[in-house]
Amino acid sequence: MTEKRAVMKRDIENEDDIKALVDTFYDHVNEDDLLDPIFNGFAKIDWDHHLPLMYNFWSTVLFGSMAYKGQPFPKHMRLPLSKEHFTRWVELFVKTVDELFEGARAEEIKQKALSIAQVFQMRLGLIDYQAI
Repeated sequence: MTEKRAVMKRDIENEDDIKALVDTFYDHVNEDDLLDPIFNGFAKIDWDHHLPLMYNFWSTVLFGSMAYKGQPFPKHMRLPLSKEHFTRWVELFVKTVDELFEGARAEEIKQKALSIAQVFQMRLGLIDYQAI
């Protein structure tokens, strides 16, 4: 009989953790049948440019680093997005966080991702603010 050992995850603690989260998340996005066509087909994301922006964005969101100096919403206005895209984005984000981390900051970043997705959907007219 083999002994199963529990893998102890730790919380998100630093910029390297943000980088690991973002890189793993976008690996999942690039393999996803619903999201890949938006990112790589329609938007034609330049990953060498986009990933460092996302490191800064999530560092700012979680740690208050103020490294991100942009406005994320306008870039999303031209994309052919539906509620299903946002639902899948949140699912993959939460799955990625849960794969890699556990703890208070891991829970916080999942909540912040959900909030961001809800705000974007409201601003795009995909959901009513009363539905939240």
